[in-house]
Amino acid sequence: MDFGLVLQTDPPASAVVELMRTAERSGFRYGWTFDSAVLWQEPFVIYSRILEHTERLVVGPMVTNPSTRSPEVTASTFATLNDMYGNRTVCGIGRGDSAMRVAGRKPNTLARLSEAMRVIRDLAEGRETVIDGTALRLPWVRDGRLPVWIAAYGPKALALAGREADGFILQLADPHLTEWMIKSVRDAAAEAGRDPASVTICVAAPAYVGDDLGHARDQCRWFGGMVGNHVADLVTRYGEHSGLVPEALTDYVTRRQGYDYSHHGRAGNPSTDFVPDEIIDRFCLLGPVAAHRERLERLRELGVDQFAVYAMHDAKEETIRAYGEHIIPALAG
Repeated sequence: MDFGLVLQTDPPASAVVELMRTAERSGFRYGWTFDSAVLWQEPFVIYSRILEHTERLVVGPMVTNPSTRSPEVTASTFATLNDMYGNRTVCGIGRGDSAMRVAGRKPNTLARLSEAMRVIRDLAEGRETVIDGTALRLPWVRDGRLPVWIAAYGPKALALAGREADGFILQLADPHLTEWMIKSVRDAAAEAGRDPASVTICVAAPAYVGDDLGHARDQCRWFGGMVGNHVADLVTRYGEHSGLVPEALTDYVTRRQGYDYSHHGRAGNPSTDFVPDEIIDRFCLLGPVAAHRERLERLRELGVDQFAVYAMHDAKEETIRAYGEHIIPALAG
């Protein structure tokens, strides 16, 4: 199992770079950041510094979207980083939640997301592609490689991941839901004539190592609110008891009363008072090292290839250190 670190690009950017350097020294192979231009600093500028000051770390957004950056700009940016630092990027992409809603726009359609994935991958890897009827190619790309991983929860998005993506990002660490969603992705891959095992599975969730469970829950409750934004969309689209989405995912948003993005992804977010402790315990990894190892071993058995640690809490360095000393050596490889 590989391990990634996920950060917000809060200033100063130098602190983000230093945490990513620490993560690489601790055995993490991936460095991810949020991508929401209004709420945080520009991640691709910071990626350049991270790549310059690390040796092997693979970097990318968790996640970008097809509208706040046009696909050809996204492809050129990734291809430039790869040309400079040797194919050490990955494109995490989704419909867009905070980046779109903060700007007063709706998330992208799956059709637009599918087209963007094709365009970004083709251009970044040097192939000609068609955008709005115009054939385009980046003539300077040589030996480029860019895996494109899609974040998804709902049945149609999961099917898209299986049909077209190089990887699938699931932003929660509940084994029951993980098993259901991996099956959906792999079934779709098989139906499309792909090898289901060729789709990399990445689970991303907050991890907080320590014995004070109450404090850890308070530090990570924001995550239930973030996931709840996507779940609320699923409920609107499919209904509360459609059978198309597990009720173990949708039931908890019945008490949700809107969301303030000015606190997005932050401990103490007041828009997450509807999130019960049980959801935090299921969606996140909390507690002593042994509890983390037990959950991660279960996820690995289900086919998870990478666990990406959301470190938006008051114990970033301690969590990185605990994973580097006690967890990554036991589960990596």
